Amino acid sequence: MPSSRLIDPGELRAACERVLPWLDGGPEPARAELARAVRLSLRTLAAVAPGRSVEVRVPPFAAVQCVAGPRHTRGTPANVVETDPRTWLELALGRLKWTDAVEIGKVAASGTRADVSAWLPIVRL
Repeated sequence: MPSSRLIDPGELRAACERVLPWLDGGPEPARAELARAVRLSLRTLAAVAPGRSVEVRVPPFAAVQCVAGPRHTRGTPANVVETDPRTWLELALGRLKWTDAVEIGKVAASGTRADVSAWLPIVRL
């Protein structure tokens, strides 16, 4: 669940800039840097698309609920998006299109509300 603390856009941008070399084919960033970029970008998604009808999961770092609509209360939510950290950051930074990621199987999206492409990219560098 997202923190109630507001996300500083400069902090989000800096965290994403630190993982850019990895997205460009360089060495993997430190786990803490990767986790920070994923978590801040997911919290930003939850802030710009408030609600609890979709759960977006990026294991092992974070999951958030977002998008207005019916709220799930128990068990597996009806609308779930799950992907890996690299794919999530490519989506969040606008380096990968939602439809392409889903089509090639990099994103698993189930449920009628699971398309979060309207809120992507989250940050532009």
